[in-house]
Amino acid sequence: MHEPKTSPEVAAYLDAVDGPRRALLERIRTIVRAEAPDAEEVIAYGIPTFKLSGNLVHYAAFKNHMSFFPGGTAHNDAFKDELAGYKVAKGTIQFTTEQPLPDDLIRRIVRMRIAENRDLAASRRTTKARP
Repeated sequence: MHEPKTSPEVAAYLDAVDGPRRALLERIRTIVRAEAPDAEEVIAYGIPTFKLSGNLVHYAAFKNHMSFFPGGTAHNDAFKDELAGYKVAKGTIQFTTEQPLPDDLIRRIVRMRIAENRDLAASRRTTKARP
């Protein structure tokens, strides 16, 4: 396996986040890197982002919470019971240091997003290939 593609901007973003919240963001980062080793890590919309056939997931720290941004809403339905204790809106899941997202849930959401992005990329290629 090769080293993940990252940017100094992501490192700078994480350096600015306090200890407990940074640890949670680093945990998300580690999980996403393991599930999507070919993803590129960048800053998009001012927050750390993984790109793989388009935006894969984003994550960020805010004053009173942290967010995991899988994009879309498919995860809302697919993991409805597991997300019941979190504030969920279109494309975002809010969590705190007191109530972090479970690692396994993050893994499954990332896998779902990888599949969604690959399907979307494949449909784009098919559409372009048509005469």
